[in-house]
Amino acid sequence: MMKKILVSQPQPASDKSPYYDIEREYGVECVFRPFFRVEGLTAKEFRQQRINILDYTAVVFTSRHAIDHFFTLAKELRITIPEDMKYFCVIETIALYIQKYVQYRKRKVFFGSTGKIADLIPIMAKHKNEKYLVPMSSVHNDDVRLLLEAKKLQHTECVMYRTVSNDFTEDEIKNFDYDMVLFFSPTGVKALQKNFPDFEQGDIRIGAFGPATAKTVEDEGLRLDLQAPSNEFPSMTSALKAYLDSHKK
Repeated sequence: MMKKILVSQPQPASDKSPYYDIEREYGVECVFRPFFRVEGLTAKEFRQQRINILDYTAVVFTSRHAIDHFFTLAKELRITIPEDMKYFCVIETIALYIQKYVQYRKRKVFFGSTGKIADLIPIMAKHKNEKYLVPMSSVHNDDVRLLLEAKKLQHTECVMYRTVSNDFTEDEIKNFDYDMVLFFSPTGVKALQKNFPDFEQGDIRIGAFGPATAKTVEDEGLRLDLQAPSNEFPSMTSALKAYLDSHKK
């Protein structure tokens, strides 16, 4: 019987989260506990990269973290972002998040439809005279750079934030009594192994969101019980509901 699910994400901001519906409907407890946190570089650390934000005419955002840390750093560096700066985002939800910092104008905000950088590139290619700045995490691959170089777009990648393990306390380790753990990134899976080097899965079910996360679960020698997204279940919560339905006892 499933009673307690560890969701390795921050507590939802809205009380309308589908996780709360799942708690009520299935009588389970969802505990929200991120396995890592994202922290921004200081202005001093960023300056070491010798990048002047005002040398660029457009910024590429692949996540909300990138938006938060771009505007926070600009403020710390006492930089006023020009009104005509353009923003290119991998998907509309990220584009809309820009409103937290600047007025949203359609003529300066562009976005892809799938959330993948490869699908944003054709839109960027229509603006080939822009000088693109790409804020990134300290842990990243070369995919973005290679795609931009292939289209001969002027660009510079820069590190603006990093991922730090949000270590478990001794009490948390001692009282780890979850029936299921849900992961949302490869970093989260690795953080579990770091905190629990002798982790034995046993009857604990593991769910993963995204193909890279699922692959990391299996690469770490763990059993994958639930995977999202799929054509049938686009979100982790819809996949979780289906799983709980099929395992009712």
